[in-house]
Amino acid sequence: QVRLVESGGGLVQAGGSLRLSCAASGSIFSINRMGWYRQAPGKQRELVAHITSGGSTNYADSVKGRFTISRDNAKNTVYLQMNRLKPEDTAVYYCNEVRRGPGGSYYSFGSWGQGTQVTVSS
Repeated sequence: QVRLVESGGGLVQAGGSLRLSCAASGSIFSINRMGWYRQAPGKQRELVAHITSGGSTNYADSVKGRFTISRDNAKNTVYLQMNRLKPEDTAVYYCNEVRRGPGGSYYSFGSWGQGTQVTVSS
């Protein structure tokens, strides 16, 4: 029943930075993994980063070294700092709970928010 609202997207030139926020209407204290996803036109939604309740992080190779995920359980908010943005980062970005399935794969379920559009120009 936790509603997630993403914000912070926009239009930025290649090499620029954006900070995305994911505000939850309810507590995320008990949620182990929270993640950021992105979906470009014609492509499936992909997980780009996630963070555990203990602060452990994981990143897709395409964003590692450029993006930083963080969470503030007291504020019920998850952040994604995006630096040195590239045109291929252009997508709608979403946040959601992340769970681990058989074989160690990650997945999410439930409803998705509106997301926030990130557009990186050349």
